[in-house]
Amino acid sequence: MLWAREVGLCTHQEFLRPGRPGLSISWSLRPHGPLDPLWWATRLCSTQTPPLYDTQVRMHRRRFWTLLLLTLLLLLLVGLLHVDVEMLTPLLGGQTEGLPVTNIMFLKTHKTASSTVLNILFRFAERHNLSVALPAGSRFHLGYPWLFLARYVEGVEQDGPQRHFNIMCNHLRFNLPEVQKVMPNDTLYFSILRNPIFQLESSFTYYRRAAPAFRAAPSLDAFLAAPHTYYNQSPSLNNAYARNHMWFDLGFDPNAPVEESYVRARLAEVEQRFQLVLIAERARRRELEALCLQDSAPKNKTQITDRRLQPFQSGEASILGYNLRQGLDNETLRMCQRMVMPELQYMARLYTLQFPAKPPKDIPFLKA
Repeated sequence: MLWAREVGLCTHQEFLRPGRPGLSISWSLRPHGPLDPLWWATRLCSTQTPPLYDTQVRMHRRRFWTLLLLTLLLLLLVGLLHVDVEMLTPLLGGQTEGLPVTNIMFLKTHKTASSTVLNILFRFAERHNLSVALPAGSRFHLGYPWLFLARYVEGVEQDGPQRHFNIMCNHLRFNLPEVQKVMPNDTLYFSILRNPIFQLESSFTYYRRAAPAFRAAPSLDAFLAAPHTYYNQSPSLNNAYARNHMWFDLGFDPNAPVEESYVRARLAEVEQRFQLVLIAERARRRELEALCLQDSAPKNKTQITDRRLQPFQSGEASILGYNLRQGLDNETLRMCQRMVMPELQYMARLYTLQFPAKPPKDIPFLKA
């Protein structure tokens, strides 16, 4: 009663109903339980002085609820912040657990923005002086489209113990037992996937000349209208581009019967082996565009002034590249050149750095 009077809830002037001092609160005005401030007021005040449901009571009620909600919200935010900080602290370097991850196997799937990830890994390897499992000799892929074999890697066959590498990220068709011959036991495995509709659209243009099924179709619409008419289950592996391409890159049979048990078993293999599967998004790109590029619009091969930055062209697609801004200081220029340098040129660069005694990779299209 003392508390209620001190906060102004039980003065006769405020709560007595004029002319009806002994009337109980009607059902329509009855408080709604212990969390309702009016419920407490009616129990702390005298039964002979029932409160009115007037403007001041509603004002106090709103204040009560506002304070309660703000308190609960603050407690919730503090709890979430505590959880987030605990989760992110290892990533932010506050309390790292163990050594940084430097043994990485990235399965580079086709037409999924995987070249973006590969280029990041190339630059990461060069910056931290890490070894890369590069294609042997004059090759640019690790045996693709055949299943990967360890002998496709430059320098893996040598006297003494089997050589291991820090990073593997060039195109290959996944074959775990052979990959494990090249990569350390503590390797992090990850890959990237894309909406299969968009992936097929991109593949049709890019591999139009390479895949017999695509060559036979007059258009993508025609292919989609009757895919089995154009798809040829011949021994040629080039038709893998036309069916279940990401499935093929993962090392699975694109011509296997469409059975739920088989599909689920293969997906379980992916979940067991790959600790991370990406779906690409990238905000950092906009920052680099503003720093490095003449303009953000990509250029076709005839518009690229520096031939060393021209990407390889395939099929009917026009693979675009970029021109760098003029007047960049030397350090920024070198950084920007590494950022926009296409995949084949950067792989050749790493090959020369890693195997200086061997002939450099020859990139014929840059000499045309």
